[in-house]
Amino acid sequence: MKNSYLVFAFLTVFTAVSFGQSCVPGANFVDSTYGIWPDTVQNLPPAAANVAYTTDLNFKVPATVTAGLDPSGQFVGSPIQGFSVTGVQGLPTGFNYACNNANCQYAGGANGCANIWGTTATTGTYPVTINVSATVLVSLIPGLPPAPVTQSVSFSGYKIVVGSAGFVTEIIEPLTVSPNPTNGLVTVKGVQGHTLTLSNLSGQILLKHAVEGVSSVSLPLADLTSGMYFLNVYGTNGVETVRLLKN
Repeated sequence: MKNSYLVFAFLTVFTAVSFGQSCVPGANFVDSTYGIWPDTVQNLPPAAANVAYTTDLNFKVPATVTAGLDPSGQFVGSPIQGFSVTGVQGLPTGFNYACNNANCQYAGGANGCANIWGTTATTGTYPVTINVSATVLVSLIPGLPPAPVTQSVSFSGYKIVVGSAGFVTEIIEPLTVSPNPTNGLVTVKGVQGHTLTLSNLSGQILLKHAVEGVSSVSLPLADLTSGMYFLNVYGTNGVETVRLLKN
């Protein structure tokens, strides 16, 4: 993960609502270097109009200021006392954020998570901007204890794409999936969109691929348990969904 994404990424996770869906920080990120998962390259999962949406973000706040967080170099190496989110702009109407603590405030070096959830009726692409206040301990005068310096920063780069919800009850052209049912590898042809996901009956996204400019993609499904899944292709004209049976 590139340092240039780290603060802004981790900030997104704090989002400014102190109530709503709950989340538990992922244990597999505790020993990771600071950052956020997913980052701005993978970005947030797409949504569909009038369909309930939920996704979790995991993050780790850096303990000290790095060059990636402060290109000027003025505060590099200074301890980060804490971060708090002061506002979130750009979410679709009906969407909210909730942190895993009540105040959306975190100390330097902390692990946390946030849940994004909601339902919206309006399609479109929604760029998300996070407004954050960071408190850094800076030695302003040699020999005296460090003083807290607070700075406000805005970060952008994440987006939520909301398409028109549609459902295809059988496989029709131009989108084809074979074999279906399948025991393992599935080939999807006739893809016309920017993102392809595979979700289970609970709506949990198990696989996600960027497919812009790609007409076909192969998905290895041998490790999935037997059952029904949904293949979702998100494009400018909405979402096309196909039932997929795993033997």
